[in-house]
Amino acid sequence: MANAIKKLAGETAIYGLSTILARMINFLIVPLYTRVLSTESYGAYAEIMSYIAVLQVVLVFGLETGCFKFANNIRNGIKEGNTAPDGGKYSQTESSLTPESPFSTALGMVLSTSAIFFLLMICFAGPLSNAMGYGLYPKMIVYAGGILALDSITAILFARLRYQQKALKFAVFKTIKIVSELGFNLLLFLTLPAYLSAHPDSWITGFIPAEPNFVYIVFAVFLSCVICTILFIPDLLRVKVTIRSKLLKQMLIYSLPLMVAGLPGILNDSLDRILFRFFAPEGAVWRSDLGIYQAAVRLAVIMNLFVQMFRYAAEPFFFAREREKGSKEMYAKVMEYFVAFCMLIFLGVLLYMDIIGLLLGKDFRGALDTVPLMLISYMLLGILFNVSMWYKLSGQTRYAINITLAGLAVTALINILLMPHFSYWASVWAHVLSGLAMLLYSLWLGNKYYPIPYKWRKICSYIYVGIIIFLVVSFANNMLEAKTTLPDGWLLAIRLTDGTMGILIYLAYVVSRNRELLASLKK
Repeated sequence: MANAIKKLAGETAIYGLSTILARMINFLIVPLYTRVLSTESYGAYAEIMSYIAVLQVVLVFGLETGCFKFANNIRNGIKEGNTAPDGGKYSQTESSLTPESPFSTALGMVLSTSAIFFLLMICFAGPLSNAMGYGLYPKMIVYAGGILALDSITAILFARLRYQQKALKFAVFKTIKIVSELGFNLLLFLTLPAYLSAHPDSWITGFIPAEPNFVYIVFAVFLSCVICTILFIPDLLRVKVTIRSKLLKQMLIYSLPLMVAGLPGILNDSLDRILFRFFAPEGAVWRSDLGIYQAAVRLAVIMNLFVQMFRYAAEPFFFAREREKGSKEMYAKVMEYFVAFCMLIFLGVLLYMDIIGLLLGKDFRGALDTVPLMLISYMLLGILFNVSMWYKLSGQTRYAINITLAGLAVTALINILLMPHFSYWASVWAHVLSGLAMLLYSLWLGNKYYPIPYKWRKICSYIYVGIIIFLVVSFANNMLEAKTTLPDGWLLAIRLTDGTMGILIYLAYVVSRNRELLASLKK
C-alpha cells in the first residue's frame, strides 16, 4: 500500500506542476487585474468565464473518464481473451478494438460537436452580445466559442496522455499553454495600450478595444488555446479518428451521467456568477459587487488547485487498482491524507491572510471575510470526489444524476432566495451547503452499494483541529491588537509568528496520527 501511495503522490506532483502553475499564475495576476480594471469590468470577466466553465463540462460529455474506463476494460479483455468493453463477450466486429479505440471515438465525437458549436457562436455573436449587455464587444462571444471548442478537443488528448501515463508531456503542454496565456496578458495589458494610444487606427483594434477591459483577458485565453492545439497536431495525426457507433453508444451511456455529475463542482463555482445579474440586491451595482466577491474567491483558489491536481492523478490510480486486494482500504487511507493536507492549506491561507490579502487592489478587499468558508467549500468538493468514486468503480453512474440534482437544488434555492438580501454571502453559504448535501447523499448511497471503510472520526478530527487552531490564533491576535499600542509592523510580525506556530501544532497532530505510514514510507 505504501508503494502505491508513493506512486500516486509522485504522479500527483507531476500533474500538479502544471495545474499549480496555472492556478498560481491566475492567482498572482490578480494584482494586475485588480489594479488596472474597474470592479465592474472584473465582474463582467467573472460572468463570461462562468459560462465558459459550465459549457466546458457539457461539451466534453464526460468522455474523459469514459475513455479511462473503456480503455482499461478493452486492455483487460484482450488479456483475458474474451471480455468486451461493456463487460460482456466480444462479437466478431468488436474483436478489433484496442485501448486506443475509445480515445479515437471520443475525439471524433468531440471534434464534430465542437465545430458545430463554434460556427453557431460566430453566426450569433451579435445577438448574444446584445442580449447580455455587451453589445460593443461581439467578438468576445467568438473568442469564448473558440476557447470552448479548442479546450474540448484538447481535453480528450490530455486524457489520452494521462492514460498513457505520460505525465511529463502532459505537464509540459499544460505549462506552455499557461505561460503563453500569461505572456499574452502581460502584452495586452502592459504594452499594447500605449501602442494603440499612439496608433488609434491600428488593425489590432479590429480584435480588441483600445482601452483595457475584460475582453483582453478572454482574448488572451483564446490565443493560449490556439497555441495548445498546435502543440497537439502530431498527436491528432496519430490518433486516426474513427467513430465506432456501438462503442460510442456504450461510452455515452457510461459518460453522460458523469457529465451531469461534473456540473456540481463547476456550478458551485459558477452558478452564483450567472445568477448575480438577476438576483443581486435592489439598487446594487451587480457587476461591481460580483467583481469584489470574485477577487476574494481567488484567494481561496489554492485549495481548489490541490483538489484538481489530486483528481488528475487519483482517477486513473483508482481505476488501475480496482481489482487489487485491499483496494478499498487503500482508498480510505487516501481520503485521510487528502483531508489532512486540505486543512494544512486552510491554515496556510488564513493564518497568512495579512500578506495574501495585499494581492488585491484596495477597491477589491471588501469580501475577504468570505475566504474561510470558500476554502471549506472547495475541500468538501474534494472529499465528494473521493467518496463518489464508488459509482465510477462499480459502473453505477446513473446515481450521479441524483447526487447532482440534490446539490443543484441547494445551490439554486439558497442563491435565489437569499441573494437579493445578502448579496455574495448567500453565494458563499450556497457553496458550503451544496457541497455538504452532495457529500452526505453520495456517502449514504456508497455505503449501500459499494462500501469503503473510511475512518470518519479520524478524518473529521483533522477538520476540527484545523478550525480550532484558526479560531484560537485569530482570537488571540485580535485581543492583542485591541489591547496593545505596538507599531503596525510589530503587530504584523506577531500575527505571522502566531500563524506559523499554529501550523506547526497542526502538523505535529497529523504526524502523531500517522506514525505507521511514516515508518513504512521511510522503508
